[in-house]
Amino acid sequence: MNDNVTNQPDPHFSADILYFGERSDGGTIEAVELADMAGTRARILTMGASLQALEIPDRDGRIDDVVLGFDDGRIYESDPHYFGSTIGRYANRIASGRFTLDERDYVLATNDGAHHLHGGADGFHRKSWRIAGSGGGDTAWCRMVLDSPDGDQGYPGALQIEVLYMLSPGQLAITYSATTDRPTVVGITNHAYFNLAGAGGAENALGHVLTIAADAYLPTDEGSIPTGERRPVAGSPFDFRTPAEVGRRIRDARDEPQLAFALGYDHNFVLRDGDTAMAAPRHAATLHHPGSGRTLDLFTDAPGLQFYTGNHLRGTAIGKGGRAYRQSDGLCLEPQPFPDSPNRPDFPSVRLDPGEVYRHRIAWRFAAA
Repeated sequence: MNDNVTNQPDPHFSADILYFGERSDGGTIEAVELADMAGTRARILTMGASLQALEIPDRDGRIDDVVLGFDDGRIYESDPHYFGSTIGRYANRIASGRFTLDERDYVLATNDGAHHLHGGADGFHRKSWRIAGSGGGDTAWCRMVLDSPDGDQGYPGALQIEVLYMLSPGQLAITYSATTDRPTVVGITNHAYFNLAGAGGAENALGHVLTIAADAYLPTDEGSIPTGERRPVAGSPFDFRTPAEVGRRIRDARDEPQLAFALGYDHNFVLRDGDTAMAAPRHAATLHHPGSGRTLDLFTDAPGLQFYTGNHLRGTAIGKGGRAYRQSDGLCLEPQPFPDSPNRPDFPSVRLDPGEVYRHRIAWRFAAA
């Protein structure tokens, strides 16, 4: 499970461990701050292995934080929106909180009506992770680890998880790794909400321009469970094969039932080559903010990409700088397995057996034009 991390002396990249506050149980929340000399900075909390901040320049060199989150680490313990958090054991939904593996039925915690969502109410986003290492050099990096016991939220097998964050020139990359002592299902991702205009400003993310490398998406029922169909995006509001402004696409599709009951986009896109094992992450999406010139290119080896327009932000979450987060103040692009895959043998497998290593790689490359 160990990744090779170069740690040569180089003043241009640094990693510092900081005190970020106390948990409700009196324990300490720490942060690892990865930075370069140009002002790019990523801050990762031990609470939920969460990306609390990502500061990058615009076309004029102005540095802004482009992810939503909180100044108080304790809010991450209870807030229901998963801001920047590591999601697991299984990202997205499992229908009715049930699946069968090797002819044995497993019942999971249900926290989204009748369904299981993002690993359950006490999933990885609620856990206190341990810092296993950090350093600077030609990259800045940190590794965090977590042990998930057999039966955690109903899942079989004791799972050992590592997450590696690496900051290098123009890129923040994440690698998730996991092993198990019993057959189980695994699908881990990050739930960052992006606003490339600057997450602390007054502008929402609907003016962003999005491209997704997908020719099909997964329509859902009204509980956001995939129907099993892989529907072509051509001729629909889900066609982001060429750049499209998110807000305009929503406004022009008021009669689309899929958008109506989800209150916007909350759908998994079938990435090209998603059914085959990836030798390396491939390009999945591009998010661009015309006003600042910031562009974020997403690379992943996951089969799917959940696009979510922050539909359930209602002003109740008071974020960094006292900003009340409202609908579409941030957009999520979550690389992951298809939702409800444990119940869909026609979807790419999410099974993990003893002796195997689960691995998921995400890279965000940022630029300003």
